[in-house]
Amino acid sequence: MNEPLRIDAEVVGNADEGGANRRLRLAVPGWRGFAPGQFLMLSPGAVGAARRDDPLLPRPMAVYRESIDGGSPEIEVLYKVAGRGTALLADARPGDCVRVVGPLGQPFELPASGERAVLVGGGTGIASLYELAARARASARVDVLLGARSAGDLMGADDFEALGVGVQVATEDGSRGTRGLVTVLLDRALAEGGGGRVYACGPTPMMRAVAERARSAGWPTFVSLENPMACGFGVCLGCAVPLAGEGFALVCRDGPVFDADAVLWEELA
Repeated sequence: MNEPLRIDAEVVGNADEGGANRRLRLAVPGWRGFAPGQFLMLSPGAVGAARRDDPLLPRPMAVYRESIDGGSPEIEVLYKVAGRGTALLADARPGDCVRVVGPLGQPFELPASGERAVLVGGGTGIASLYELAARARASARVDVLLGARSAGDLMGADDFEALGVGVQVATEDGSRGTRGLVTVLLDRALAEGGGGRVYACGPTPMMRAVAERARSAGWPTFVSLENPMACGFGVCLGCAVPLAGEGFALVCRDGPVFDADAVLWEELA
């Protein structure tokens, strides 16, 4: 995997995608690519002439997709405005710079040729799955299941559909796709049989439910955990996750991707 960059990346775009959703495009000189599931540590807002210590810590965010064909390499990040840090990031304008460290973490393993891959995303976790779908579709059957509270909260659905993979949507209020949780769609996919593997990223209760259903159906499952972290390198020890065997792993260094059976879900908040 490529060594992480530490750079002030220029904001190319920071589009309002409706509701609290935002799409951040960054020009990142020297970017050498990433593997699906890896993430960045982003400064909370544009880098200014005066040092800002509130909020101090960067935010971990998935690399959504990249463009490295000609010109300066660009990456995209999907995020929701959910607090002071992301509100400051939403204020960044083209030409501003945002401090970036990445790519970081252990990525998803691509499915085998001819294998079926079911990708389950909820909330901002959807952003971790786009590049996995884009790369896996060349040799595997890919079905993407996306869940959100409402159509206004949904992220990236049109991008996934443009890939030509199977896409289904569930919203809790029924404003787009199937009414209910995304696990309703997963139950249908697993009931088709034939085997395959499941990938998931989203709220912890969703990932636990996905893991339990897939385990019962005999499908291996891989999850990308979204624990809060301060450094991204395993120094602060703030992103420890309990393991089903014994001990702990660090999401930033040992993950964020884990075999779902390795996680002690009962002790995750």
